[in-house]
Amino acid sequence: MREFSAPPTTPVSEDENLTDVVWANAERFGSTVSFRRRVEGTWVDVTAADFAAQVLAVARGFVAAGLRPGDRIGLMSRTRYEWSLLDFAIWAAGCVTVPVYETSSADQVEWILGDSGARAVIVETEQQRAEVDEVVGRLAEVSHVWQIDGPTSDGAAGAVDELTALGTDVDDREVHRRRRAVRADDMATLIYTSGTTGRPKGCVLTHRNLLAEVRADVDAFPQLMRPGNSMLMFLPMAHVLARAIAISCVYARITLGHTGDVRNLVADLRSFRPTFVLAVPRVFEKVYNTAKQRAHATGKGRIFDAAEETAIAHSRARDTGGPSLPLRLRHLLFDKLVYGRLRAALGGRCAAAVSGGAPLGERLAHFFRGVGVPVLEGYGLTETTAAAAVNVERASRIGTVGRPVAGTSVRIADDGEVLVRGDVVFREYWNNPEATAESFSDGWFHTGDLGSLDEDGFLRITGRKKEIIVTAGGKNVAPAVLEDALRAHPLISQCMVVGDKKPFVGALITLDPEFLPSWLADRGRPRDTPVTDLVDDPELRAAVQEAVDEANRAVSRAERIKQFRILPADFTEATGELTPSMKLRRGRVAENHATEIEAIYS
Repeated sequence: MREFSAPPTTPVSEDENLTDVVWANAERFGSTVSFRRRVEGTWVDVTAADFAAQVLAVARGFVAAGLRPGDRIGLMSRTRYEWSLLDFAIWAAGCVTVPVYETSSADQVEWILGDSGARAVIVETEQQRAEVDEVVGRLAEVSHVWQIDGPTSDGAAGAVDELTALGTDVDDREVHRRRRAVRADDMATLIYTSGTTGRPKGCVLTHRNLLAEVRADVDAFPQLMRPGNSMLMFLPMAHVLARAIAISCVYARITLGHTGDVRNLVADLRSFRPTFVLAVPRVFEKVYNTAKQRAHATGKGRIFDAAEETAIAHSRARDTGGPSLPLRLRHLLFDKLVYGRLRAALGGRCAAAVSGGAPLGERLAHFFRGVGVPVLEGYGLTETTAAAAVNVERASRIGTVGRPVAGTSVRIADDGEVLVRGDVVFREYWNNPEATAESFSDGWFHTGDLGSLDEDGFLRITGRKKEIIVTAGGKNVAPAVLEDALRAHPLISQCMVVGDKKPFVGALITLDPEFLPSWLADRGRPRDTPVTDLVDDPELRAAVQEAVDEANRAVSRAERIKQFRILPADFTEATGELTPSMKLRRGRVAENHATEIEAIYS
């Protein structure tokens, strides 16, 4: 199949915008708990009426500060309640939100604020304030900097209170006049891409884009997106996927919680008890690897390994006629011994999970479905306002990213590139007409990804056009297939496949710092052995070779990894090797590890 279209849900009308739902909820469902916010270790309810009042109060502050409709406001913060509050308040004032990852460097902050022409910036911490102060003198447009956590430790003198006090004398009617004047095709947010190959580009997303995505999400997950359900957001809100799902929760009257400290994520999940979670594949890999590591560290490794194989077999059997009686009995036994504890780690009420941002390995998807928490994988980009396709509860196919979301069409070009059309597709790249023209052709957005559609319209992503490796023998290799399979192994943290213009395919591999100590202890070796002492260790190399052999089974002989190097340190955002959304910056990795790559072929 070369093209598949999904029928639209309720179309977005010309006079709609994202703030409508805030006041609709407040008027019709005022006592509904829209949010639970963390205050001194306790979850405190925020009703729909409370939220609307707070949004109005902060929006009055933006008006009083002299910000005009259409002005861009930078927002740099971890995931927390104030992120959603400020986002909707910016829209209510008729302005545009420009998210900035809290981990961004001063150079990145300067580029985003300068290119967007931001007139104000909201930061979270003193450290971020210092980072912004370092560059704000070179940004003539910026006239205000507010800080969420104020001078006092409890944030009492922070941005929300300051803006609320500033707007005391502004008439409510002025805010309502402004927000009602915003049309569906007006810009809502300017999100900068992660910049894996150069300067980040600003994607103009309109109110129509986000509303179309929200309605498609609610249509895709009718059981998860029911009023009264709950969701704990821990992904960075600067990421379009987190943002779209957070807005969907407000739209569907789902109780939304936020946590920016992933170190306490397990405790937060247990206390919040969400009915579904949203995560990127790396989170699911960590949950799996941590559970496996703990089982092996406490002498229960064999039980876990047997439970793992049973879960995967049970899930696979569901796609081929159903599990046999012996398999069902084994699954029931391990449900009591292992699976129930894994579900409890997600809060005990989690019915399903949604995954996006990167490919999820088939084995991992089968494992979680076998455990009782199906992971519904989707696909999209910032340019498609998050999901362009997604597996749904009523139609899921592991190994694919699902069918196009409502109102969206997907086409496979002659060269295998995935093209997308629909209301979720962004308007343009900010200040970059050349990039905009290059990305659109005949009304279709060219994603840069390679894929295929099966006979039922399920999309499978096979790689990225710009990442295709062409070996010296002329063989085209999509590195993502191998890299996804390798990262599924608990010993491996990150990897990058190399081999462009080389005689064969190689790989740079880093080790998982959480799993490595238990792997060492299982073999009677010191848990704190430095990685630098292990890169040429025969036993470790044999274990990694097993993972490489498993990954190689997914590709042809000419595409297989022949040699690899284990690196002494992981790829990180600090070294510039990962983007804030955890994507590889291949050029930087190749530059930093040129010697290791050369050693593969010497």
